[in-house]
Amino acid sequence: MFNVRFYKGVQVLLLTKAAVVVNPASANGSTGKRWPEMAASFEQEGLSFVCSLTERPGHATEITRRFLGEGHDLIIAVGGDGTANEVVNGFFDKTGRSIRPGAALGLISCGTGRDLFRTLGIPSDSTAAIRHIINSISRPIDLGLVTFCNSKEVRESRYFINVAGLGLDGATAEKVNRTSKALGGFISFLWATVSTIILYKNQKMNIIVDDEQICDEPITVVVFGNGRYFGSGMCVAPNALIDDGLLDIIILRDLSKLNLLISLPRVYKGTHLSHSHVSSLRGKKIKVTSEGRALLDLDGEQPGRAPVEIEIIHHAISLKG
Repeated sequence: MFNVRFYKGVQVLLLTKAAVVVNPASANGSTGKRWPEMAASFEQEGLSFVCSLTERPGHATEITRRFLGEGHDLIIAVGGDGTANEVVNGFFDKTGRSIRPGAALGLISCGTGRDLFRTLGIPSDSTAAIRHIINSISRPIDLGLVTFCNSKEVRESRYFINVAGLGLDGATAEKVNRTSKALGGFISFLWATVSTIILYKNQKMNIIVDDEQICDEPITVVVFGNGRYFGSGMCVAPNALIDDGLLDIIILRDLSKLNLLISLPRVYKGTHLSHSHVSSLRGKKIKVTSEGRALLDLDGEQPGRAPVEIEIIHHAISLKG
C-alpha cells in the first residue's frame, strides 16, 4: 500500500506498513463471523496487512502499541466506538508519549452505536470504508484527555476521540454495556436511555471551564464533544469540529424526567441547544466535581466516575479516511 507525499514539490510514493486490530465481539459478535470475508475483500482492494483479534477489554490498546513498536505506520481499527477508543489509546505509551509519531489511524465501522463514524462520515460498508482509507490522505484531528477515578478508586488518564459525558450519559453507558445489543444500536441505546431516565436522579456538579466557574448546581448531564454524536445517533454537540482545538461543552441543567423525555427527540435532531435548561460553550480545559456518584461515559464505555479533569489535545493523531 502506498501513501502519496510531496517533497520539494515532487510527488513521492511511500510504502505503508498496515496492521489491523479486530474486535470480534463487536456488533454483538457478528464482527467475528464476518471478519474472514472482510479480510478477503481488503486484500482484493490491494491492502497488504497483518492482523490481530482482541480477546478481552483493553487488549486493542496492547495490540496497537505492539504493532506500532514493530514499525507499522497505519493501524486500522475494526469494531465500534469502544474499539476505536482502545486503539487510539494504543498510539501513546503510559506516560502519554506518542509511540510512533506520524503513524495514522484508520477506522472500519462494525459496532452498535456508530457515533464516531457519523461524525467522520465514514462509510458503513466495510469495502467502501477500506477504499476510503486507501485513497485518502492523512489529516490531523484532536483528542480529548480525561483524568478520572476508575472502578478501583485510582486516578487514571485516557484519551477519547469522540464524546465524553458525566451524569445520565454515564449511567446509560453502564446500562447498555451490561445488556445485549441484539436489537441493534438505535433500539438498544434508546431503551437504555429511557429506562435510565426513569430511575435517574440529577446530581449537583461544580463545572469549571478554562478557570471560570460555569455552574454549581443539580445537573442532568454534561457532555464534552470532540465529535457530534453519542447514544447511537443523538446529535448532542451539533456544532463540534474534530480538528478545531476546542471541546463543545453541552450542559443540561436539572431537567425533570418528563421534560427530559419530551426533549429527547430534539437531542436526536440536534435542535436542543435552544432549550431553556441547556447551556452550550466551548473550552480547552474542564474540571468537574460532584457530590454524588457521577458516572463517566468515554466513547460509549463506562470506565469510572467524577471528579474529572479534561483537556483537548490539538492535532494529537493523524486520521486516514
